[in-house]
Amino acid sequence: MRPARSQLPPDDRPPPGLRERKKIKTREAIRAATYALIEEQGYDATTIDQIADRAEVSPSTVFRYFPAKEDIVLTDESGSLMVEELRARPAGEPWTDSVRHVMHRAVDAMTAEDPDVVRVRAHLAARVPAVRSRMIESMSRTGRLLREALAERCGPAADSLEVRVYATALVGALMEVTMAWAENGFQDDPRGMVDRALDVLEHGLPTGKP
Repeated sequence: MRPARSQLPPDDRPPPGLRERKKIKTREAIRAATYALIEEQGYDATTIDQIADRAEVSPSTVFRYFPAKEDIVLTDESGSLMVEELRARPAGEPWTDSVRHVMHRAVDAMTAEDPDVVRVRAHLAARVPAVRSRMIESMSRTGRLLREALAERCGPAADSLEVRVYATALVGALMEVTMAWAENGFQDDPRGMVDRALDVLEHGLPTGKP
């Protein structure tokens, strides 16, 4: 099982220097050790001391990179990705098309990682209260990031109720797609699930019984 890697779109920035490469290597070693231990013995039985020993770093180093164990298995890059993608959309593009593109890119970034890592993370978010709580906190930060980009695009102030509600609805939809995907055994197509979630936000709940 490979550790999770950043899926942000490429840009023209120069490659990282030696110091930054060492930080990335250490971060990935900690994540790889964590996922391996979770696979062997479960999340609750895995301790920071065990992770540090497996990654060949000190426990203080683990905490320097990740404030809590939950942060090791979760990533917090979706917010930056969604904001970048939204700001890059053509000004004349229909709003619903822009949002659908941004949400597709977010779920594509998630599923582009090692499939085993993606599934373990989603299972943990669905089954472990501490991980789910941290995920909700992370998605709240993503919502706050989205507010500025949404305000730039559609006009109302970033702290207006309308923008706050819409940003929260978008990140909530993405979180529920992830949870439902895991709870249903990863049988559904995440992109299709995103489309279904956005249809609900755009048109409301379908009426009538299936």
